[in-house]
Amino acid sequence: MVDADVPTGDITAEYRLIRTGVGSTSGQHRLIRVSGPDAVSFLQGLVSQDLVSMASGTVKRSFFLQPNGKLAALLWVGVGDEEVVLFCDANVAVDTEALLRRYRIRVKAEIELDPQVVDELWGPDSYTTAEVDPDRWRREGDTIVLAAGLGSLPRVFVVGQSQMAPPVGRRALTAVRVEAGEPVMGVDVDGSTIPQECGFIEESVSFTKGCYLGQELVARIDTRGRVNRRLAGVRIHTNTIPPDGAEIVSAGKVVGKLTSPSESLTLRSPIGLSLIRREVAAGDEVQVDWTFDGEQRTVVGSVHDLPMDDFTNP
Repeated sequence: MVDADVPTGDITAEYRLIRTGVGSTSGQHRLIRVSGPDAVSFLQGLVSQDLVSMASGTVKRSFFLQPNGKLAALLWVGVGDEEVVLFCDANVAVDTEALLRRYRIRVKAEIELDPQVVDELWGPDSYTTAEVDPDRWRREGDTIVLAAGLGSLPRVFVVGQSQMAPPVGRRALTAVRVEAGEPVMGVDVDGSTIPQECGFIEESVSFTKGCYLGQELVARIDTRGRVNRRLAGVRIHTNTIPPDGAEIVSAGKVVGKLTSPSESLTLRSPIGLSLIRREVAAGDEVQVDWTFDGEQRTVVGSVHDLPMDDFTNP
């Protein structure tokens, strides 16, 4: 497998592989295992998803929040018999494990940040290649396979088994990830981000399960408030890929910053993500500004709802 930060060879071929077949990468996520008779009940009071209602072998998204209700980690959760597997972005895995341990008081549950590499399969053939159904996971000895599809784009996490598909590099993978509207913690969202700003609340939050860490802010916004930003796509109208962190400007005001800049061969334009101010609507034209070698650079783009593509046309 190839680390996602390392481009491989033909970026166009890698992009097409993800869109039409299956490609593999590694190093983007880590696995945290919580095991023991109290595993589900322990996590039920910490994460936003209702784990008690999940059948063994099923998978859902969840948020793990700070006490103030802002993001600590984006999770994919698989519930089993006296075991819960949590997949999170690799760059926050150590902190996530440490925060979980902080709340483990007088419960029969062990927490382990698995040292094994997490491989990923991306593309329409992922589920078939990994022999797993959507929204399901399984353990076979030390091997764990978990379906973590991004809307209509299949994706699978695999631990303990490698070389299941040809490798793809960071540039191709980022383009498809942005098309799917999938943020990375610490890149597109961070510890200042409110869950409602991410855009997948219905998939990740239970409003009927009762109390959990950081619940107050999420519940208050759901019933009485609204957020000032939302995660959106940005499409650039010229053949120039702005740098990460370029300012997005509307009506003379900075309304966001560009993250995960990449190039979509399907949309035939550079793209990226941004936490955009709520006053900027989908379809609105924006400027993208940055400085290079002391010179101000500007390109024109537009804001788009996520996902940017439905993956029905490879």
